[in-house]
Amino acid sequence: MEKYFKLIRLDKPTGIFLLFWPCAWALVIANFGINNDILFYKFLILFFLGSVLMRSAGCVYNDIIDRKIDKKVKRTSARPLAIGSISISQAWFVIFLLIFLSLIILFQFNLNSIIFGLSSGILVAIYPFMKRITYWPQLFLGITFNWGVILAWLAFESEFSFAPISLYISAILWTLGYDTIYGMQDIKDDLKIGIKSTSIKFEKKIKFFLLFCYLTSISFLLVSLKLLNTNIYTYILAILSSGILFFQILVYKKDKPEKNFKLFALNNYYGLSIFLTLMVTINND
Repeated sequence: MEKYFKLIRLDKPTGIFLLFWPCAWALVIANFGINNDILFYKFLILFFLGSVLMRSAGCVYNDIIDRKIDKKVKRTSARPLAIGSISISQAWFVIFLLIFLSLIILFQFNLNSIIFGLSSGILVAIYPFMKRITYWPQLFLGITFNWGVILAWLAFESEFSFAPISLYISAILWTLGYDTIYGMQDIKDDLKIGIKSTSIKFEKKIKFFLLFCYLTSISFLLVSLKLLNTNIYTYILAILSSGILFFQILVYKKDKPEKNFKLFALNNYYGLSIFLTLMVTINND
């Protein structure tokens, strides 16, 4: 059972929350004008369960596609598919089970949400191949990973709005930044193998790149808050929360991969802090 735990990365839950927090943000702002708390908390639970299932399915799928690469990277060389402790057919069975359970959750929402949610499968299927053809796989991850922002909005609202779109862009840029930090762990192995990433592309000016990502992300978040006409306390707390992002830039060290993973993990607290900010200020507006 332990090997399956590792296969679906339940031993490393940070990714689950990084997938979930932007969805939770979107649920809060979507409920802003509706104030249906029973439906809100129901959706919050469903999106969290969906985040667990879809992140797990994505990890297994990535491991199937990357199993030959993972053998050559120190950090991933002991993964179940890389060492052969789980077969490819067993891994596909796990994926189909996770997707089946995810579909049960997805079909709890309205038709627009269902259609939009199903469309994310295309992005998920393509993502593992991006690092083979472009230096921007982290950007593609951001687009894919934060699909739930629009999905969460559509669960409440019948049409698109600039507020969730701005929030979606903010989440994409946030992901672009933190996953670039994450990628620095493997940069030496990736260079040998020929894998591409923003970590490699911006290695010599990484702090400037992270500053751009995080500043732009915060800017789009504030635009989203402006479109919702939130109160001044929301802006203040959101800006204070961004200190977690800029702290990462300040203390980043290229030659300390273990420390960089801890910096990456700090983003969970940023996601939580923005969620709490929205809950406390918007819900009491």
